[in-house]
Amino acid sequence: MGENGGQQSTSGGTQIYIGCWDLNSGPHVYAASTSPLTSQCNVSLKKQRSRSILSSFFCCFRGYNVEPPPPSSPSARPPLVEENGGLQKGDQRQIIPIPSPPAKYLLPEVTVLDYGKKCVVIDLDETLVHSSFKVNSTFLIAPACCLLPLQVYVLKRPHVDEFLQRMGQLFECVLFTASLAKYADPVADLLDRWGVFRARLFRESCVFHRGNYVKDLSRLGRELSKVIIVDNSPASYIFHPENAVPVQSWFDDMTDTELLDLIPFFEGLSREDDVYSMLHGLCSR
Repeated sequence: MGENGGQQSTSGGTQIYIGCWDLNSGPHVYAASTSPLTSQCNVSLKKQRSRSILSSFFCCFRGYNVEPPPPSSPSARPPLVEENGGLQKGDQRQIIPIPSPPAKYLLPEVTVLDYGKKCVVIDLDETLVHSSFKVNSTFLIAPACCLLPLQVYVLKRPHVDEFLQRMGQLFECVLFTASLAKYADPVADLLDRWGVFRARLFRESCVFHRGNYVKDLSRLGRELSKVIIVDNSPASYIFHPENAVPVQSWFDDMTDTELLDLIPFFEGLSREDDVYSMLHGLCSR
């Protein structure tokens, strides 16, 4: 792997070399020594290093190695959230407080090309693609998320190309993932060959909420009645469930047609004044 990165064509797809860093502490340099005490320390370091390789890589993906921010005031804490994004039974009477919009929004001003279009926020992992160490894949990347080079195989969901191209014609499309940019950016480069995504938002743009990275739509800088989020995780849109088009998590079912089936729905949604009436009907099915 070259020091400055590069791209190499392989039988499994396109492999992107980005470099290898530890996300927590940057590049590592180990000095050799012949003293017994130093040798013992080196063995300990190697054990710790081997344990940290996969953990430092998996933190690229959503939901791994989550480090909570400094605790806030107990009075401002929202209710607990289960893994599927629902409220725990004892807290259903509480209302989840939505953070105030920031002074600076996540998205730039709407371009002339997208003026008058609604904004669709689209998730990445298990919505458009699935990444793993399995060889059967659409393309191959080597994210800079670990101490040693690791090859990640990315499988595209069936009909994702047709879905993205049509969405780009109808909406202002934004990729919003809870994964780190070091992993998600190379995937998006290979996935979006048409420039459908006007912007890409990563983990740092999420709000950390009770162990989940939540995509706060009020921080986008778009009118909420004209914003839709497409995501497989209810916890990701728990602040704005009324704006969501839920999709099933996808891993490797090559007979899946959900993205293709959603195109007619979005074609109708693009003609509505606001999104809530159609989305309410979708959720009440």
